[in-house]
Amino acid sequence: MNIAVVLAGGTGSRVGGPVPKQFLMLDGRTVIERSIDAFDQAEGIDEVAVVVHPDWMEHLRQLEGRNHWHRVKRLIEGGTERYMSTLNAISSYIDYPDDTNLLLHDAARPFVSLAVIARVVEALKGHEAVGVGIPSTDTVWEVRQDFDRELSKFIVRIPERSTMWRAQTPQAFRLPLIRDAYQCALQDPHFCATDDCGVVRRYMPGCKIHLVEGEECNRKITFAEDMMK
Repeated sequence: MNIAVVLAGGTGSRVGGPVPKQFLMLDGRTVIERSIDAFDQAEGIDEVAVVVHPDWMEHLRQLEGRNHWHRVKRLIEGGTERYMSTLNAISSYIDYPDDTNLLLHDAARPFVSLAVIARVVEALKGHEAVGVGIPSTDTVWEVRQDFDRELSKFIVRIPERSTMWRAQTPQAFRLPLIRDAYQCALQDPHFCATDDCGVVRRYMPGCKIHLVEGEECNRKITFAEDMMK
C-alpha cells in the first residue's frame, strides 16, 4: 500500500505576509491544492494524508469539501517543527502492515509531476527507501562561520560537483524503516533533521537509499519569486 503524505504544517514566513505559502494562490488554485492534486491523480497511490498546522485545519477542510479528492482519507495536525509533522504522520499509520510505504512530500513543491511520482512508486517495489533528486549544475561550497570575525564566512571544502545532487520530494520509505529511524533519532540529544532521507541515512546506516531522478520544475517555494512558473 502506498500512502502519500503531503506535509503542510509550516508557516512559510520567508515568503512574507500573513498567509502560509502553501495556502497562497498560484494560477487560480492554492499551492497545497496543486500538491494534493498530483497525488490524488497519480497511479499507484492508494491513499493521501495531509498534515497541516492546527490554525489552518478548518481552511483545509473547506478546500477538501470544494475539491472532492478521491484519495484524501486523513487530515493530520502538524507539529511546531517539520520533523514533528512527519512523526505525527508516522503515528497515524503505526498499526498498518509492514509493507506499507509512506511517500513524504513537501506541500511547497506544487509542480511535482505524475512521472516523478510514478518513478518513486516503481522504485518502492525493490527498495525500502527512495529519494528524489537532480544533479547539481552549480559548484557547491561547504562554508563555515569565522567566529573570530563578526559575520565573516569562509570556504572549508569544495565537493566534487559530479557527485552532488539537489534533494527533492517525495521521499519514500517502508513504514517500519522510517518509524525505527525516528525512534532512534528521538534518543539523540543532538538530533537535527533537514529531510527524512537524512534521518534514515544517519540512524539506519545499513539501509541504502535508492535515488530516482526528479525534475528541475519540481522546485520548492521558499521566497515570493518562487511563485512564478
